Amino acid sequence: MSNELIINKSSDGTRIALLQDKELVEFHQEGEEAKFNVGDLFLGTVRKVVPGLNAAFVDVGYEKDAFLHYQDLGPNNKSLNLFVKQVMNKKYNEILLDNFHFEPEIEKLGNINDVLSKGQKIMVQVEKEPISSKGPRLSCQISLAGRYVVLVPFSDSISLSRKISDNAERRRLTSIAKPIKPANFGLIIRTVAENVEVEELQRDITSLVEKWKETRKNLKNAEPRDKLLGEINRTSALIRDIVNASFDNILIDDLDLYNQACEYIRQVAPDKEKIVKLHKEKSKVFESRGIEKQLKMLFGKSVSLKEGGYLIIEHTEALHVVDVNSGNKAIKEVDQEDTAYKTNLMAVQELARQFRLRDMGGIIVVDFIDMKNPENRKAVNDAMVQELLNDKAKSVVLPISKFGLMQITRQRVRPEMNIITNENCPSCDGTGKITASLNVINDIEENVKYLMNQQNTKKIKLIVHPFMHSYLTKGVVSRRLSWFFMYKRWIKLVVDTSLGLIDFKILDQNDEKIELL
Repeated sequence: MSNELIINKSSDGTRIALLQDKELVEFHQEGEEAKFNVGDLFLGTVRKVVPGLNAAFVDVGYEKDAFLHYQDLGPNNKSLNLFVKQVMNKKYNEILLDNFHFEPEIEKLGNINDVLSKGQKIMVQVEKEPISSKGPRLSCQISLAGRYVVLVPFSDSISLSRKISDNAERRRLTSIAKPIKPANFGLIIRTVAENVEVEELQRDITSLVEKWKETRKNLKNAEPRDKLLGEINRTSALIRDIVNASFDNILIDDLDLYNQACEYIRQVAPDKEKIVKLHKEKSKVFESRGIEKQLKMLFGKSVSLKEGGYLIIEHTEALHVVDVNSGNKAIKEVDQEDTAYKTNLMAVQELARQFRLRDMGGIIVVDFIDMKNPENRKAVNDAMVQELLNDKAKSVVLPISKFGLMQITRQRVRPEMNIITNENCPSCDGTGKITASLNVINDIEENVKYLMNQQNTKKIKLIVHPFMHSYLTKGVVSRRLSWFFMYKRWIKLVVDTSLGLIDFKILDQNDEKIELL
């Protein structure tokens, strides 16, 4: 199986696509103004303690207060709070925690009133990004993630990923981690550390210790709401978390991002640096790799299955609902039970893909096609559990009910990914009434005339939808050719399938967007 990471930089931010055998399985968008990413460390102020929820609301600079539950304080929360207080008051001047005196652990089922108070300054980490009308969810169990290990301050334990199943390898990793673990720091050894040598683990730990030093330095003179440590950007985080021996290509169309990725992968996986490549073709990287087309097909309300059938996906504030339909497949098959079983199995594969693509979290209800055979229902349930093993987000799958419904809960850490794929009629804008002012051809003509005659622009590039490109270029005397005769200059036309049918952009000779009339 081939794995590729395709990264596109635009004025709106960064788009990241993960392909497996040329098929899109994950899609991420990173805006330029992202301020509350998972993993970011902040100095927050307790705004309100709510005993009824056993939680507190913390001001970290977001428009709504962030949520911190007692269970997310961590057993050594008193030690963390003491450290923050001493560092800010200049009473603890050591960089690491070698000689730090630990406080007693908090009770596992205690009350938040006993630990936090209104107005208290605390160090917190973003656990879930702001979603819908909710602010970020926070944790005081601070952790710094590297490629092979996670460094946990105010701890002394060494734990390993459950996915490392070989007992001999687990013992080996534990034995080599003990002597290189910093004092009063715990370690979580990640799955990708399997069969890794001690030198690489040491390099990873050293890098994370440097991050802790930076956090400690920023805390010394921090003000409430200050970010103490920012998580690496989404591009580097994906490289850190998913790039392994099976990856054969990382393609980036922006020079700065390319240099950042090269520098990062040189630190965490030097042997993989050669797979990072800069896209130099004239066509856009998402266009040339067929990703734009896949986005249009996969993010709609209706999603087709490979061998017939389709899914209808609806999103609400409370939950996600998926309806599985047999479509044309039912016409081809004779046995109704067999048709339902095969279609449901195909739906399971696509559903697991859709969960990752859209980052669907919370409660998901799937209405499968009815199956009378209990063995078939169990097989579909087992297939769903198996497919979700490849998903980084944790999930729980309940057996199919007698109504044919499967209930799934999936970990939600980021807002659900949503891409608008339907387009209103360019003539009526979906109202059913024709409005003469919405004539895109006239809009293009007026802008071209203004730039050529009044602004005397030497070169322009017109970017349009494929249908509009055909309209402007087809025919013996096309619209573009008539422009050439009229203005004595050739106008370059570029196709962009990500644009709506009536949308267009005009760029100057430096490929900078020109403000339109």
